[in-house]
Amino acid sequence: MKPIDILLVEDNPADIMLTEEAFAEADFPHRLHVAHDGLEALDFLRQQAPFENAPTPDVILMDLNMPRLSGLETLDVLKEDSALRHIPVIVLTTSRAEQDIWRSYNLHANSYIPKPVTLSEFVEVIRTFQTYWFATAALPPRQQP
Repeated sequence: MKPIDILLVEDNPADIMLTEEAFAEADFPHRLHVAHDGLEALDFLRQQAPFENAPTPDVILMDLNMPRLSGLETLDVLKEDSALRHIPVIVLTTSRAEQDIWRSYNLHANSYIPKPVTLSEFVEVIRTFQTYWFATAALPPRQQP
């Protein structure tokens, strides 16, 4: 199985580290790329400096509460961009607020996952994520026909 490219859009260093640990524990071939806010994520996705050689991710994990450009604002821009809208976006956030869930799905998020608190719960979420998105669901090909 070839490695899966995942873009994590997250500003909290502790949550980045927890996500990295959970992916390492889940043990499947992947490359985790990190953007620290929505503007950096857009630069990565559009392969703008300093990300000229960035791969197009197979999936995006997006926090909602970030500086400069929030997750919801970033999601709105992504889903309006014909070159990027095909990339599945999974909101991964601490918010369990119904309004955030509704707004995320109204902006065409593909899934909404509240962040687990412990590493073991996080690992289980990542394993479930991996099974669904990379073993069950059919992702769009990296190159459009």
